[in-house]
Amino acid sequence: MKILLCFSALMFYGVSSAQKFTTEKSKVTFFSSAAIEDITAENSKAASIYNHETSEVAFSIPIKEFEFEKSLMKEHFNEKYMDTEKYPKATFQGKFSGFGSGTGVQSVQAKGKLTIHGITREVDIPGTMESVDGKINAKAMFKIKLEDYKIKIPQLLWQNIAEEVEVTVEFTYKPL
Repeated sequence: MKILLCFSALMFYGVSSAQKFTTEKSKVTFFSSAAIEDITAENSKAASIYNHETSEVAFSIPIKEFEFEKSLMKEHFNEKYMDTEKYPKATFQGKFSGFGSGTGVQSVQAKGKLTIHGITREVDIPGTMESVDGKINAKAMFKIKLEDYKIKIPQLLWQNIAEEVEVTVEFTYKPL
């Protein structure tokens, strides 16, 4: 029992003494469910930094790195909807609240500014964080209304693309 307590204390010391973390692994997915088809895309090229001491977090997602089931979907996504030449990335800058030095999965809120397609909006995103072996796992799932970010759906394709998409973000942070 004493060994377990000492190990737990060392783990928490490791997390609190290394105050800044960067992404070791990232996964960002989005899902659009519409009348004609469902669309899913995944991106593993996102980068993030988290300051445990101040709770500040920032991430950047390169839009062109989303991978689709069909190459034509990727082409339309980048050229017709996201205009990635003009808006190459989505970003978030804000703070986590609710993550402490406890054990297990903890419910958190990420509050800050989300920028997509050149539009910045204040958001409050629920998620979870967990400290495991000196690393921190963060996960969130939230919905984005395309009209909020001035992403237009061509009239001919309104049955192919949902007006609201579900976004899932997963980051594994390692000490910087």
